[in-house]
Amino acid sequence: MIDVLQIPAFLCRQTDLLLAAAATGAAINVKKGQFLAPWDMKHVAAKITGAGNDRVLLTERGTSFGYNTLVSDMRALPQMAGLGHPVIFDATHSVQQPGGLGGSSGGQREFVPVLARAAVAVGVSGLFMESHEDPDNAPSDGPNMVPLDAMPVVLSQLQRLDEARRG
Repeated sequence: MIDVLQIPAFLCRQTDLLLAAAATGAAINVKKGQFLAPWDMKHVAAKITGAGNDRVLLTERGTSFGYNTLVSDMRALPQMAGLGHPVIFDATHSVQQPGGLGGSSGGQREFVPVLARAAVAVGVSGLFMESHEDPDNAPSDGPNMVPLDAMPVVLSQLQRLDEARRG
């Protein structure tokens, strides 16, 4: 059983894929392409809802900034939330440095907790974070990952911040 289908950022504008995913009836989590403005996600969401599936999640994962780096514009989070769908913040892919290691992508995992705290303070509906026991030896995305043994502290901080934000 599948609870959520995830559409990768680079495929977020592929109409046939979005319609096929929508037809399953599962919740659809669409990652915003690094090349797309947050307000343009309304067109992506409309393809899914137009196919009869209103179970849409929109995920922010950074925007291309020059070569080999992404930036996270926190204004994107309320802009996307204004489209009427829950917004998820991908804190690990947001620190990715595409092609930054030459033949593979680099990342700045030390900024994952910082960006996650900012997103929680803004009021996102959820967070996406990748973790691994040994990120430097993970099969992919290692430079972006939070070490598994660091996750309890990170999650505790985020939970306390979310509770404070909710008052």
